[in-house]
Amino acid sequence: MQIEESEVAHLVAVARQEMQAAITGNVMIIEDEAIIAMDLRQIVFDLGHEVTGIARTKSEAISLVGRSKPDLIMADIQLADNSSGIDAVNEIMEQFDDIPVIFITAFPERLLTGTKPEPAFLITKPYSEDQVRSAVGQAMFFSSTETLAA
Repeated sequence: MQIEESEVAHLVAVARQEMQAAITGNVMIIEDEAIIAMDLRQIVFDLGHEVTGIARTKSEAISLVGRSKPDLIMADIQLADNSSGIDAVNEIMEQFDDIPVIFITAFPERLLTGTKPEPAFLITKPYSEDQVRSAVGQAMFFSSTETLAA
């Protein structure tokens, strides 16, 4: 190929920026424990994403998604007012069925019932930062490739 090395380096840098832009987006967090919510927010931010907001209850989650549709939802299943993150996600999915969801919970047995739908992304508490980073990266990547295929 008759291309200068500097031109190749530039094209590679541009390609990396475009790939990164394709897998970054807006994340909504449904979590009632403030410390966990702030930790998740920081992890998401460090990965280059924006957080549309943090909801502590099902009703807050429904209200928040109505103001700004996220590209990804991270949800606990047991919320502050004894409402259900599962119910919140199911209601959101009635409106937007294309948003990937990562459930982060101390009660995985409530999701892994053997009946459909089973979650594609499930992290048990206590979690590690690497687990969250990996799941967010995978969810955003698969979501972006589905959009490209459409």
